Amino acid sequence: MQYSKPMLKEDALEGKVILVTGGGSGLGKSMSKYFLELGAKVVIASRKMEKLEAAAKELSESTGGEVLPVQCDVRKYDEVEATITAAKDKFGKIDVLLNNAAGNFISPTERLSHKAFDTIIGIVLQGTYNFTLAVGKDWIEQKQAGNILNIVTTYAWTGSGFVAPSAAAKAGVLALTRSLAVEWARHGIRSNAIAPGPFPTKGAWDRLFPENLRKNFDIKKKVPVGRVGEHQELANLAAYLVSDFSAYVNGEVITIDGGEWLKGAGEFNFLDFIPDQMWDQIEKMVRGAKS
Repeated sequence: MQYSKPMLKEDALEGKVILVTGGGSGLGKSMSKYFLELGAKVVIASRKMEKLEAAAKELSESTGGEVLPVQCDVRKYDEVEATITAAKDKFGKIDVLLNNAAGNFISPTERLSHKAFDTIIGIVLQGTYNFTLAVGKDWIEQKQAGNILNIVTTYAWTGSGFVAPSAAAKAGVLALTRSLAVEWARHGIRSNAIAPGPFPTKGAWDRLFPENLRKNFDIKKKVPVGRVGEHQELANLAAYLVSDFSAYVNGEVITIDGGEWLKGAGEFNFLDFIPDQMWDQIEKMVRGAKS
C-alpha cells in the first residue's frame, strides 16, 4: 500500500528549520525523521536530555540531517525562550514551530487531583501557547514569515469522558490555532492543526490503552477503515502542512483517523455489527410497527 511510503519530493523542506516539541519520541520523532529526509534541519525539545540525545543521534545517522536536541520543560517560559535562542544560535532562524508535546492518561475525572489537571493542562495548553507566543513574537519582531502546526485531537470539538483534562487543553489549542490564523496572517504567519486518530506509540499507547484493556477492546473495530494509522501517514500530512505547498491553507484542522470520530458521532453507527439476515428481520419488525 502506498500510504506507508513518503509523499513529498526529497527537497520539499530544504533550507527550513523546524522546531518540534516532544520530538524525542513517538509521533514527534517520526515526523522529525521525515522532515530531515526532506532536507530540513530539526530542533527537538523535551524534558529528558538523555532521551533527546539518543533520538538526535538516531535521527541524524538514519537521515544524514542536522538535529539539535534541547532540554526544555514547555511549561516554563524561560526554558522556552532559551530553546529558541539555542535554535537560532545553531541554525540562524526558525521557520516552523510544531507544537507536539503532550501528556494524557485515562481516568474517571473524580479520581483526579488538581495536580493531575495542572500537569496535563500545563504540558498541552500552556506549553503550546508558551512556544507559540515566544516564537511568534520573534517572527513579528524580525519581520519573518512563519508557520505554526499544532497537534490536537478529534475530541477537541466534542469533549470526551475519562480524558477531561486533555479534552479541555486540546480545545484551547484548537481555539488558539484558529484565532492566530486570522490575527497573525498579516505578519505572514500561518497556523494550522492536525487531529490524529489512533496512531500507536509505545509511551502514549500504554497509558491510554493498557495491555489488559487492549485484550478486551480492539481499537481497530472503532475505525471504519478497519486499522490504526501508520506513522508515515501522519508524517506525510505534517510535512505538507509545514511546506510551502500548503501556502494557502490557514486556520484549518485536518482530521486523520480513518473516520473514527464520525463513526462515534453518529447515533446509530453502532449498528454496523448487524448481519444482513438480521436486517431482514428488523425490516419486518419496522413494517409491523408502522401498520
